[in-house]
Amino acid sequence: MIMATWSCRYLLQRGARVLSLRAAAESPQQAVFCVRTVKTVTWFDEHLTKENQEYMRESMAEEFRQQTAAKLNPLIDEPWQRHQWTEGSRRVGLIAVKLGMSPLWTKTGERHVVTMLQVQDCHVIKHLTKEENNGRSDGLLVGGKNASPFHKSESEMELFRNAGVPPKQKLSIFNVSDNALIKPGTPLYAAHFRPGQYVDVTAVSIGKGFQGVMKRWGFSGQPASHGQTKTHRRPGASGAGEAARVVKGKKMPGQMGNKYTTVHGLKVWRVNTKHNVLYVNGSTPGHRNCLLKVIDTKLPTRRSTVLNPPFPTYFTEEEGDLDEDLYDDNMFAPTDDSLTFT
Repeated sequence: MIMATWSCRYLLQRGARVLSLRAAAESPQQAVFCVRTVKTVTWFDEHLTKENQEYMRESMAEEFRQQTAAKLNPLIDEPWQRHQWTEGSRRVGLIAVKLGMSPLWTKTGERHVVTMLQVQDCHVIKHLTKEENNGRSDGLLVGGKNASPFHKSESEMELFRNAGVPPKQKLSIFNVSDNALIKPGTPLYAAHFRPGQYVDVTAVSIGKGFQGVMKRWGFSGQPASHGQTKTHRRPGASGAGEAARVVKGKKMPGQMGNKYTTVHGLKVWRVNTKHNVLYVNGSTPGHRNCLLKVIDTKLPTRRSTVLNPPFPTYFTEEEGDLDEDLYDDNMFAPTDDSLTFT
């Protein structure tokens, strides 16, 4: 596959002098300026028939399935040393896809809105030592959602080949404690989190463009009449005061959204182990089908919900097959009877 973009420009010269547009306009003689641009871009399936394109995609999908199946039992092939959960341990997080929002009800009839996050083809790619990470703690490079190898560089493909997993669409580094290290190539599931605990979700928020203070910060604006002239939606005085300058962080017009945002303390109401779907309380940043990072919450008041979780992650060889749906104790299961007669 050759992907190249090149352009060539030819200038008609008069002797040793190159004629420009400005010089040609000033010169009494008529000058000719010729520009020729040739652009060639070749994609991997551009010159393939429709049947060959389908065959190529099916073969890649089958290869990805074989690679994934070979990594389903990472403890059989030279497992790493396992440790027990202790207070202050930090586990790895997950990369999930935002599916959308849905309502659910508690046993007392309260209605809650949840966001469905699906964990698709999430694997540990590489272990980063303290020197390679940030100098303070070890890190685990995690990838989520398989991607086409034709859109990855050779250095990235070498990283995936060393881990023995298909190429991933998103890579993220999670800081972990020394007793929570996981062997590269280990698959991560939604059962990594359990109903009742709280998580933090990080993603790129939806971009709104350049917005004013009323939309960006919720300002009420200025009066619509009584001498107001073209200042109805303006912020007003910046409030410099004695500092004779505008302080940092002042709420002013600017870019809204399209930046990494973290929502803390979202409760996990339900976990579907068959389709690897997490049902977390409330809304999360990002648009539908975006990729998010999900970790154990860092809120001190919610840390008690992370006691004795699957450590360092959920392994099917040890815990066996779980129920298809795991519910919080206070959640009403859709399969239960809504009415009982006495």
